[in-house]
Amino acid sequence: MSPRTLTVATLNLWNISDPWPARRALIDAALTRHDVDVLFVQECLRFEGFDQAAELAAPRGFELAFGAHGESPYPFGNAVLSRWPVTLAEVSPLPRVGTDENRSVTVAHVATPWGRLPCAVTHLNWRLDQGYVREAQVAHVVSVLDAHCGEADLPALLAGDFNAEPDSDEMRYLRGLRTLNGRSTYFNDCWRTVNGALEGATFSRRNPYAAVCREPDRRLDYVFVKGPNSRYEGYPIACELIFDTPDADGVWPSDHFGVLATIGL
Repeated sequence: MSPRTLTVATLNLWNISDPWPARRALIDAALTRHDVDVLFVQECLRFEGFDQAAELAAPRGFELAFGAHGESPYPFGNAVLSRWPVTLAEVSPLPRVGTDENRSVTVAHVATPWGRLPCAVTHLNWRLDQGYVREAQVAHVVSVLDAHCGEADLPALLAGDFNAEPDSDEMRYLRGLRTLNGRSTYFNDCWRTVNGALEGATFSRRNPYAAVCREPDRRLDYVFVKGPNSRYEGYPIACELIFDTPDADGVWPSDHFGVLATIGL
């Protein structure tokens, strides 16, 4: 097996909810401490005079791919930030299935030292009773990402805030445990492969920004890799929570915790 490794993180940024400057400092510090290679972010704001992804990318010289639903009244979307060149960026709207949410998936090609790495970041409908919507959305995400994957590529990465628990039908589909519309797929859930069934809640009442919602603790944020492939590339080595502690003033990085994964290539 190859000794090459990739460090990947994902975080729902909670847009610029106050206090953004203090939260950004915590995010910056964690990215530096863990030497993250590729970062996936959701609820990322971009409007005239402000680019939240660029604020995170600039200090480390990262390139980025940003995408948002073209009909959304809100100026936020999803982004891939990479220490290596981004050679393609594409955004695709997700199915609404009769709801009023404007969700999307952003796909990027990253030129790593070991080959092209297809990446996708997404953020699915949030309501607890809309698993049927998320099923249609994950099927669309897989279809979009698969179109960007070639035999010579490194195993694709898929990350984001899926607003679904690990044993929900939409997430079981991604893990190859059920079919949707007569089709199946398989993505390696880095957290589950490394940590088994340990909870790993990323939306937690331990975080006061999340506690106000009075929702149950659950794991909603994921890093997936479409591997190992036939060359034994794309196997999770380590996975842990990140952005999950406050500073001395009680500021937390976001209302979500993030996920940090080390993946062998």
